[in-house]
Amino acid sequence: MRRLLALRREGKLTTTRVRSAADVLGVRERAVWRWLAAAERDEAAARAPGERAAYPGRFTVTDEVRALLALWKGNVAAVHRELTARAARGEGQPPPSIPTLHRAIRRDLTPGERAGLAGGERAARKHDVFLARPRPWRNKVWETDHVQAPVLVDVEGRARRPWITWFTDCATNAITGVAVTPGHPSRESVLAALRSAVLREGPYGPFGGLPEKVRVDRGKDFLSRTVTAAFDLLDVTVEDLPAYTPHLKGTVEGLNRAVESMFLAALPGYARQPRPGKRTARPKDEVLLGFEEFTARLLAWTLWWNTEHRPAPLRGKTPLQAWQDDPTPLRDVPATDLWTFTLEDAGTRTLTTRGIRFKKRDYVGPWMTGQAGIQVRVRFMPHHDHRIEVYHAATGRYLGPADLADQATEEQISAVRRARAARSRRLKKDLEASQRERYAAATQAEPPRRLGALTGAQADTELARSAGTSLSQLALPDVIPPAAPPADWRTPPSLAALTTPARRAPIPPGRDSAPAVPDGPAGRAVPSTIDEDGDAS
Repeated sequence: MRRLLALRREGKLTTTRVRSAADVLGVRERAVWRWLAAAERDEAAARAPGERAAYPGRFTVTDEVRALLALWKGNVAAVHRELTARAARGEGQPPPSIPTLHRAIRRDLTPGERAGLAGGERAARKHDVFLARPRPWRNKVWETDHVQAPVLVDVEGRARRPWITWFTDCATNAITGVAVTPGHPSRESVLAALRSAVLREGPYGPFGGLPEKVRVDRGKDFLSRTVTAAFDLLDVTVEDLPAYTPHLKGTVEGLNRAVESMFLAALPGYARQPRPGKRTARPKDEVLLGFEEFTARLLAWTLWWNTEHRPAPLRGKTPLQAWQDDPTPLRDVPATDLWTFTLEDAGTRTLTTRGIRFKKRDYVGPWMTGQAGIQVRVRFMPHHDHRIEVYHAATGRYLGPADLADQATEEQISAVRRARAARSRRLKKDLEASQRERYAAATQAEPPRRLGALTGAQADTELARSAGTSLSQLALPDVIPPAAPPADWRTPPSLAALTTPARRAPIPPGRDSAPAVPDGPAGRAVPSTIDEDGDAS
């Protein structure tokens, strides 16, 4: 605009130049001529063409308007009504018209501020600009995360949404390790994915080795004592990112979005699939994938991602090609040492003739013959209660696994689970019935009225049933009254009347006064004498 203004002042501005400027700016030709006229009157208008020039008394957004925008979630009409009501009460000046208020908000607030006042910080973050980190070398930085697959999978007859835990390399976008859990993930899921990520042997390679740093997002599984100890033993730095900052680990967050749109959306049982008609529930005759088949398909897609997919940041290369073209040396760990490092340490135990006692259960193994009496160290995989790994306490030598003695059969375990589920359903139903309260609908301002009538007999029966289960009400404190207090105590008459006159409290050591029994009028203590045989007179 300043260039056009200078040409106009020099007399060299032509209609062709104005039309070209209008085409570039996406406005009409007469708008450019109007902006030039405003710029000649006010030099500041040349810096912001198209904006109205500031004038004394122009309405601007104040802190009060910002607070009302946050209160009414960005509803400008509601803010205008609130300002009008306050002006009517004499609490401020009358507001401008709604179009003027809209124009001031658009002028004085950025799109991110308007979105944040209406929808919070997450909505405002969509208007921010994020810088891209420089692409490092392979195994410089890994990122890890849990993601729940929006796909229903058949897990032992029940439809569940499995969880995926994976590690990805920030330099090559390669998925180095993955683990799938039918239920909620735990530190065991992290350790399993970490082993598959570090090992470069089949079927995990060629990606792997030890990274220099791993980024996590304050998940309690990633920051558990077992996982952090494993990272420390492997000499891997853990970078704990602030909460609710997914943009700080964009590589794995992008993978979480990509796996849904590129793979999970085409699977049967996809939970976010648009359904015909008004009902959004999935069809009853829909056949779901089994957990084993789902895991096999996910691993096949992971292989495709690493070997055939060409992400845009890699400029035409696959993650495998980017990995092989990087000459950075790798740090490998033997599989046996990695297995040891990723187990939880349970301390030392003594090997007895009944095996090893761990969590109030006995574990035995064939290698224990003739070894009773030695000190061993127990390591175990979290939540894997059927087996532990045993090492010599002094030398650290691996002795062998130990399995749970007298382990229940699959039929017994299934029966116990069914009984537990039935008990949980019955208890939940009883609790819901006891806590369900209904209230009458109100058409005017009045106190809430509970619904549900009881007869006197029903109330007495319910109270008797509850009183019979209360141990505190079954106690009889008046069967054995408390003994009389010492004579030098000031006992209130109401409490002295409840004590036993025939029994007296023992004289505390160091007291010279004789005990008193409350046998006087109005419960007052009357001193008593004690003869040589210890009887009161």
